[in-house]
Parts: sequence; C-alpha cells; structure tokens
Amino acid sequence: MNILALDLGTSSVRGLVLDGDAVPRPGALARRKVRLATGEEGTGTLDGPGYLACLVECLDELAAAGHLRDIELVVTSAQWHSVVPLDVDGAPLGPVLTWLDTRAVPPAGAAGPADPDAFHQRTGAWWHRCYWTMRLPWLRGRAGSPVARFAGLAEYVLGALLAEAPMSMSMASGTGLLDLRRLVWDAEACALADVRPGELLALAPQGWHGRLRPEHARRWPQLAAARWAAPVGDGAASNIGSGCVDPTRAAITVGTSAAVRLIQPVPAGAELPPLPEQLWRYRVDHEHVVTGAAYSSGGNLFAWAKRELRLPEGAELHAALARVPPDGPMRADPRLGGDRPPGLAPAGSGELRGLSFGTTAVEMLAGLMSGLCKMVAEDLTVLESEVATPAEVVLGGGAMAASTWWRQAFVAALAPRPVRHQRHPEIGATGAALVALGRVADGARVGGIGRTDETDAP
Repeated sequence: MNILALDLGTSSVRGLVLDGDAVPRPGALARRKVRLATGEEGTGTLDGPGYLACLVECLDELAAAGHLRDIELVVTSAQWHSVVPLDVDGAPLGPVLTWLDTRAVPPAGAAGPADPDAFHQRTGAWWHRCYWTMRLPWLRGRAGSPVARFAGLAEYVLGALLAEAPMSMSMASGTGLLDLRRLVWDAEACALADVRPGELLALAPQGWHGRLRPEHARRWPQLAAARWAAPVGDGAASNIGSGCVDPTRAAITVGTSAAVRLIQPVPAGAELPPLPEQLWRYRVDHEHVVTGAAYSSGGNLFAWAKRELRLPEGAELHAALARVPPDGPMRADPRLGGDRPPGLAPAGSGELRGLSFGTTAVEMLAGLMSGLCKMVAEDLTVLESEVATPAEVVLGGGAMAASTWWRQAFVAALAPRPVRHQRHPEIGATGAALVALGRVADGARVGGIGRTDETDAP
C-alpha cells in the first residue's frame, strides 16, 4: 500500500508519497511555495484559490511522474487556526486568515466568557484574536456579502476536491469552538463567535473517509478509489512524526513558526487533565490530546535576517554562527510577528538589545535564535509540571534540520534535560499517516532520531 500525504503549510503546499509504514518514498515529492501576505498592521493571509491551484499542480506533477500508483489512503497535515468566510457556492469572500494574522478585535461591548478559566479548561483555548470566537464576528463585519459558512484552509481545499469534507476533531479543536471532552461545538464559544446554525461544518465521526469528486477522479484516476482521511493539525502530526506520543517525550518543532508540545491519551468523554493557564490544548484525534505553547517566530527569523541583514551564505554562515556562543552578548525578543495566544503583544514587538558598532549581522541572528530558545524553555517547565517526570525533548522541523548551531542553543537552554534531534524533515506527513492508520503509538519507534550535533543532511 502507498499513502499520499498532503502538507498544507504556511510557506508551501506539498504532496509526497509514503509506504504502508509511513516512510517517504524517495523522490516522490512535489512542492509549491505560496505567498503569505504580511503587513505592519498585523496581516497574515493566504489567497485561497491560489493555494488550491498550487495543490492541484502538486497532484498533477506526482501523477505525471507515476508516483500516484497504488495509492490507497490520502492523509493531510494542515495548519491550525486558519479561517475563511465562504458564500453559498463555497467561494471565498476574502483571503484566508492564518495563525499569523493579529488584526481581529472583539465587537464593541463584548464581555467574553462568563467564567474564563472554565472556558479554557473546556475548550483548551481563550477568547483571543487567534481563535474563531473573536475572528468570526470580525470577518463577518468585513465580508461585504452574506456569509454562508466558515471553513479553515484544509476544509476549503478538501471541500473543492472531495464529495464531502466535514471538519475533523483535530482541526475543529484549533478553532477554539470545540468542547474537547464531549467533542461537540461548545455552546458558549459559538455564542461568543455569533455563529448561526449551519454556518459551521459538520464534525467528522471517528473513522470517517472521503472520496474525490467525479471530475477530479477523472483527472487523477489513480486516486479514484483512494480513501481520504480526516486532516490532522500540523502540530499534532509533527509531535507524532518526532516520536513524541506520550508524556515521556516533549517535541519542540521549529518550522516557519515554533511550538513545544506533549501528547496524552485522553479518549472522547474521559476527564481532561488540568490545563495550566499559560498553555493551550487541542485534539490529535478521538483518543489523544496535545498540550503546549506556540510562537509566531521560528524559521521566519532566518528568512527575515537573510533578507534584511545581508548574512553570509551556506557554509560561511554556519561557520560564523559556530563562533557565537548561545549565551552571547546580544539580548533579543523574537516576537517580530507578535504573540500567539494567550499573549496579546502585537506584530512588531521584536527587540534587539546590546547593539554596538562592533555587533555583526550574525550576532543579531544568533540573539534572535537564542531568544526563542529561552521562551520555549520557560514554557516547557510549565508543561512538565503536569506530568510525573521531566520529559526527554526531541527537536524537529525544517529549521532544526538546517542549523546545528540552533540545535546546540536549544541544548544549552534546556539543560539538564536530555535533548535529541529528529533528522528527517517529513515529520508532519509521517505523523498524519500514523494517525490515519490508527497507529499513533508507533510514532515512538520512528527512525531518524539521533544526537543534536549530527550534521548529516536528512
């Protein structure tokens, strides 16, 4: 059996083929970069039709190369928190708001949850600009046309391809509208969002599978009989692909953004563990939850510095970073894109301190990278307070694969915890496949985890 994995990211959309054990097939990868529109006012949006076109191009490329033969299952790892208003025909009434967009504000006179702590424990979220509780009223006021329903990026894309595309429990949990224990839309959260009957998608039952629309089955006949599994939030998928599937291991993932997370087995209907006030909680699937903290900065720090600071390239950059200790003279706040929840710092909150005429561009980059390490270490301490023993840490994600120095900076910030590195970059695809196969526990045995100082390319 072959598995087609779709990765609906913020900076790119990708399709790759895995074998029946969720191991990537060599060379069976298609990728398209997508343009994230950002602005000083806190904009962070994607063009929905353009994004869908990029995914179609990826599928066409894989089909033309013969990589879609024997595909029995299609899985999806998708970014949490995105939302787009749709008209009655399913067409977007505006761009897709991503996790990076900080513009939503509460309606005038809105009071928020009656009991904020109970709301947080129940939904794993806050009344915050990142979640649909605040985003939907703001979007409705800017739509310009009547909104028929709201969807995330994954639901919009899959809704265009499949005969039906309900919202998975994993993706629904990222909206801030889901009761994590009962697995239904939370009444108070929906009231805060002022969402009306029929404006939210149906929730996918356990074991749900979809099929391609007839016109797409004719375009990609190799996928006509394939089962499409319910999407998995990218953070949850990355944890599983990093081998972090129970409370003994925490995952720190640095891609475009960054996060620290820990998975616990909590079946639907079971009592949820207490949730610290600084942390969020979402669903992996019907059987597991993931708890953690997320940050607006990650590999995008590299991208910003490369664009603005005239950094050296390749091996020269790595050699220059190697001469900068993780606790060097530069002090930095890496929140260039503002806070992820529950924080409220706006975009543009980044800082560099300790500059002198001798400060180099590489030292500025190192300061930003070390600043993120310190933020993650503080939240990991809170996360560990809810488990029996301190966790082993596994570093993963594209930015971690690319930078030995950053991995070593995390080792220094997280000491004395044991820290390892998941070398292969396809952690999201692997994790989404294992969820769809009902083999989350097998993530503990995924290959590629090694020392943080290994420099071999994945």
